[in-house]
Amino acid sequence: MSLNESLDWHIHRCNTPLGEMLLVTDPQGTLRALDYWEDSQHSILADLGRLYGTDRITLTSGPLPTLIRHSLEAYWAGDLQALTVIPTKSAGTPFQQAAWAWLRTIPAGETRSYKEQAQGMNLPAAVRAVGHANSKNPIGIVVPCHRVIGSNGTLTGYAGGIDRKRWLLQHEGALS
Repeated sequence: MSLNESLDWHIHRCNTPLGEMLLVTDPQGTLRALDYWEDSQHSILADLGRLYGTDRITLTSGPLPTLIRHSLEAYWAGDLQALTVIPTKSAGTPFQQAAWAWLRTIPAGETRSYKEQAQGMNLPAAVRAVGHANSKNPIGIVVPCHRVIGSNGTLTGYAGGIDRKRWLLQHEGALS
């Protein structure tokens, strides 16, 4: 990806139990960004520009792809496995890509610590780096960084806010 290359993607607004969420898909219907809330809308273009290394990203409104819409509706209605079928793609460093792929292995209704994630990636000393990679995850909820918590069980770090993280974990049955 170069600064001269233009990306023409679609932005969607989706009502959720947590407020209006913004999603970005490419022309093929692959999810490129999610978990941008109405109150963080201003940062979506800047974040995508940094991630993809271009300032030539155009976001236009369009219909949400049916698979993504149905999967999200099912998830909010209680089908916690519904998100696993959503196709995702994102730029990122090899380490970030590995961290984000690992997140998708955490079953709904369960949590892991940052330490467990680092160990699971065979990089036990990379706990802080894992936390930093997770904080850059552009496809929250579907790439479930909300399922990672502190080693002592505390809810730490979530771009959507700790209240949303708590709600998601309660929705999934990981918290009472």
